[in-house]
Amino acid sequence: MHYKLLGKSGLRVAELALGTMTFGEDWGWGASKDESCRIFEAYAQAGGNFIDTSCNYTNGTAEKFVGEFTASDRDHFVVATKYTLTSRPDDPNAGGNSRKNMMHSVEGSLKRLGTDYIDLLWLHMWDFTTPIEEVLRGFDDLVRQGKVLYIGFSDTPSWVVTHAVAVAEMQGWTRPVAVQFPYSLASRDPERDILPMAAYYDLAATPWGILGGGVLTGKYRDANAIKRYGGASEKSMNLADEVGKIGKEIGHMPSQVVINWVRQQARSGEHPAPVIIPILGARSESQIKDNLGVLDFDLTPDQLQRLTALSSVDLGFPHDFLADEEVRVLIFGNTYAQLDQRR
Repeated sequence: MHYKLLGKSGLRVAELALGTMTFGEDWGWGASKDESCRIFEAYAQAGGNFIDTSCNYTNGTAEKFVGEFTASDRDHFVVATKYTLTSRPDDPNAGGNSRKNMMHSVEGSLKRLGTDYIDLLWLHMWDFTTPIEEVLRGFDDLVRQGKVLYIGFSDTPSWVVTHAVAVAEMQGWTRPVAVQFPYSLASRDPERDILPMAAYYDLAATPWGILGGGVLTGKYRDANAIKRYGGASEKSMNLADEVGKIGKEIGHMPSQVVINWVRQQARSGEHPAPVIIPILGARSESQIKDNLGVLDFDLTPDQLQRLTALSSVDLGFPHDFLADEEVRVLIFGNTYAQLDQRR
């Protein structure tokens, strides 16, 4: 396991994070406490120190488990949790991004985690109602109180995060250091704006959903899986077939291939990329150990290109327009290829 700086901060986190939405069986699926502990221990033994949870995961059970598992060496682990999602569906102020819900949610998380501070507090989902100044001042107050050390934005439009960074820096408030969003070989939408924004503002990227809902593992080619989960698009299944071919060529599982495709995006591509820290999810000790096997190998440039070519994303305007060769000539003349630094 290697470690990376979490965006524009001095915090060192493992290159793979452990997601805990599977910790607990309250939602009718997931891992028991004993199995969750085995998942956690396998991750920690591999050198992992970055735990991602949320106030609402399995109705709070995930936070309780994380608190118990980290209690013996709390300061070693970087514990991230989230606020936003409602705790009382009939109460208009029991959810959302407001200061009221933030403070109430954090107090509940601290109790469930059995700790007096949260390393990284995420805004879970943007609610399109709360002023960004209210969110940032609330975050800053929590940091000044010592209850939170760092802040980040999950599942939030890039223009909101951009505005948040600008306001925080202008006001001298705590600045976001990371963003979280779904990203996989099967769903590359963040390449339009979120990833370039993260690179420009030095925000670490912690993508979830990196297996594409399981479609990239090839399970939708199995008749029993199709019966249970439903179908998938032909494009996705063709992509899964190519993932499977590469996996057989190099002796690794399809899931490991697609995790490494995400993990290695920071090292490929024409433009600068942010630090990328994939979030691993598992329902069993064997699954997390299989996922951690990605640390044993890298995909070659050829293998990355084969996968990337099958999953191209339409960046749309203005990205495609500004990447057009004729437009570049209008801007740079004949010197674009000689420009070494790009943002």
